[in-house]
Amino acid sequence: ADQYPAKCFAMAGLHPCSVKENFEEELAHIRDMLSQRAFIAIGETGLDFYWDTSFKQQQYIALERQIDMALQYGLPLVLHTRNAMQETIDVVKNYRSSGLRGIFHCFGGSLDEAAQIIEAGFLLGIGGVVTYKKSLLPQVLADIDMKHLVLETDAPYLAPVPYRGKRNESSYIGEVAKKIAEIKNISTQEVDAITTENAASLFRN
Repeated sequence: ADQYPAKCFAMAGLHPCSVKENFEEELAHIRDMLSQRAFIAIGETGLDFYWDTSFKQQQYIALERQIDMALQYGLPLVLHTRNAMQETIDVVKNYRSSGLRGIFHCFGGSLDEAAQIIEAGFLLGIGGVVTYKKSLLPQVLADIDMKHLVLETDAPYLAPVPYRGKRNESSYIGEVAKKIAEIKNISTQEVDAITTENAASLFRN
C-alpha cells in the first residue's frame, strides 16, 4: 500500500481464526497501527466457528472491540463469517443507529440473511462462488438490488469458473461481473459501474 498508494489500500484487523490467547495484544497492535497511519477499513474481523470453537467467546470480544475501533475512526468493517452467519448479523445489527457500515465478505447466505445484512447497513461481497454450478447465490441475488453489492475475488482462494480449483487472481473478477450481469439481465459494464461506485462510496465516506 505504501509502494502503490493509488492502487493498493490497506485495512487492519484481527481475523477470527487468528483469535488466540494473546488476542488482546493483537488488538493493541491494531490500535497502535490505526494511530500511526491511514487505513480504509477495519478487517477482516468477524466470527468463524468452522475450524475451532475453543476461543468462541474471545472471538465475540475481539469483534466488539474492532467495531468500537471502526466507529472511533469512522471506518467501514469487513466481516468474515463461517458457520456463524446469524450470530455475526445479530452482533452488527445492534449498531445500526451508530452508523456502522461495511461488507459481509464472501457472502453465501440466504435471502433472509441478505435482507438482515442490508437492513443493518452492510453490503454483500460477491465472489467466485456465485459462478459455481451448485451455488444457490444466483437465486438469492436475483431479488437483491445492485446497490447492495460489491464484487471481490478472495484471491488466492475460491477462483471463479472457468478457473475453479486453480489459484485465484484479482484479474478474474471479470468472471464474477459476467455472472452477475447474467443474473440481473444487464450489461457487464453496468455491473462494473454500479459495484465500483458502491465500493468507492463505502470506502471514501
